[in-house]
Amino acid sequence: MKTIKTTLAALALSALSFGAFAAQPVSASAAQNLQEVGVVSAQGASTLDGLEAKLAAKASEAGASSYMITSANTHGKMSGTAVIYK
Repeated sequence: MKTIKTTLAALALSALSFGAFAAQPVSASAAQNLQEVGVVSAQGASTLDGLEAKLAAKASEAGASSYMITSANTHGKMSGTAVIYK
């Protein structure tokens, strides 16, 4: 029983910490005040929400605090790019 409680607590904390560090979308005007650190790309999404989620995940993996989607292509499977910021 104690193991289950410990496991659940660890899962809850890891979910909270992931959410705390997830990159957030930013507007073009807000991006002017941030430091650009690179570009990420993603492909294979079937919806725009899916594409945004893939780009957000890649931005987070790169250590970015925020991102701005700069292109999206809907020919077949979706693909796109985003500028990332710290």
